[in-house]
Formats: sequence, structure tokens, C-alpha cells
Amino acid sequence: MAGKLYLCATPIGNLEDMTFRVIRTLKEVDLIAAEDTRNSIRLLNHFEIHTPMTSYHEYNKIDKGRYLIGQLQEGKNIALITDAGMPGISDPGEELVKMAYEAGVEVTSLPGACACVTALTLSGLSTRRFCFEAFLPAEKKERQQILKELQTETRTILIYEAPHRLVRTLEELLETLGNRRLTVCRELTKKHETAFLTTLQEAVEHYRETEPRGECVLVLEGRSRKELEAEAQAAWDQISIEEHMKRYEDQGIDRKEAMKLVAKDRGMKKRDVYQYLVDQK
Repeated sequence: MAGKLYLCATPIGNLEDMTFRVIRTLKEVDLIAAEDTRNSIRLLNHFEIHTPMTSYHEYNKIDKGRYLIGQLQEGKNIALITDAGMPGISDPGEELVKMAYEAGVEVTSLPGACACVTALTLSGLSTRRFCFEAFLPAEKKERQQILKELQTETRTILIYEAPHRLVRTLEELLETLGNRRLTVCRELTKKHETAFLTTLQEAVEHYRETEPRGECVLVLEGRSRKELEAEAQAAWDQISIEEHMKRYEDQGIDRKEAMKLVAKDRGMKKRDVYQYLVDQK
């Protein structure tokens, strides 16, 4: 029988956040795959865990992933841990999970500390709906595309950022998204944990003067649906109903359906759009 892959959450700062279940599992499995063995050995030693360990990270995730799947297929149980938090969240563990499912290997997740969820609950912003962007892409074109998509995002937005890039990212967010409410969460679960509820404008000014320290999670307020609807309405009001109809008909949409779409866009009844077009003839 094949073994099982265990995704084990580890503390993001405070060692007391390690769960009893994760400690027991790490002691019982045949092998631990860790993102950075040098970092993880300190954690394992603290909890007196002596299970053999191997590296699994972004730069060996394909070749080492195949090896780990082979071990699982031979019946070994393997635990996957990351440097901090939940494996698979902004982490190469995502690839190993895909490979496990493709190989018919059972996967289970042992919940625990996770920086994005911790920051969200601490932020003072809406927690009902949220989107997680992790670290914004380094590549300029892709980064601009993501920022453009976030302009109309109505959910609370979570972004990871390193201290040496924080000011640049805050400036880009302010320029692209406008001034929004923001909570800067840093050093989560550690002695100097802070949650700085502010705005993008104020955060830019603050961190230009004060050197950022510690890994950060940025929690940004989403756009108001009412604001977006008002902006869309204003945009449609700039063109005539005939021009509006033409935009849809140029896409191959038949006239009847185009009338329905125009009415929806402009907050009108379909019959009123029809009557207006008849009157213009």
C-alpha cells in the first residue's frame, strides 16, 4: 500500500503555536521534507523530533518531488513542512500535492498557523470575503497586470511583502488603487507583533521616514460595490444609447440581446431602450 503525504503547519514565529497533532505526526512519519533543513532542524530539535529529513524547495521541487512520490508509492509516510506556516500556501508544496494526486497518493492537511489568516483576523477590516495575492510578481508586466486587476477588487486583499521592498510596493498600490484603508501586520505572533491600521497614503509617508523591519502582511480594503456601479454608470452616460448598442452588436451579439445588456448597464428597462431607439428613427 502507498503511504500518505501529511501537510504539517509549523509556527510563524511563536513556537507555542505548534499543535500536538503535528508534533506526533512528525515523530511517526518515515521522512520529513522541509523547505530549509537548516532552519527546520532547530524546530525539530526543540520538540525532540528525530525523524530523518530531506530538502524540498522551489529549486528542486520537480526532481525531488518525483523522488518523494516514489517513496510514498513504496509505502513510506512523508510529512511536508515549510519554513513557517502552512505548506502549499505561497509555497512549492503546491506542486508536490498535485503530483501526489496524479500518482494516486493520499494527502491530508494538519491545520495550524498561517500568516495570511492571522493577519486578516487581526486587521480590523472585513473578513467575510477576501483574496490572497501572496508576494506580487517581480516581473514588471505581470505585476502591472495584477495591480490593474486589483483596482476593481471588492474583497479584502492580502499581500505579503519583505521590509526592503515595502515602501516601493506601498507607493505602487497607492498610485494604482488610490488611497484605501490598510492594516500593516508585521512580526506576527512574535514579541514585537504590530498591527498598524492606517491608509495607504499615511503608510507611505510613515515608512519613508521609518525604516521597515520584519516580514509584513498588507491587508487592504476592497472597493465599494456602490462606488464601482456609480463609476460604470457615469462611464455609460458619456456615450449615447446608439453607441452603446453598437459596442455589443460589433461583438456579434444580436440586437435583442444587446438591448437587454444596454438596459442592464444603464439601469433602464428593456422596453425603454427599445422605445428610445424607435423614437430616434
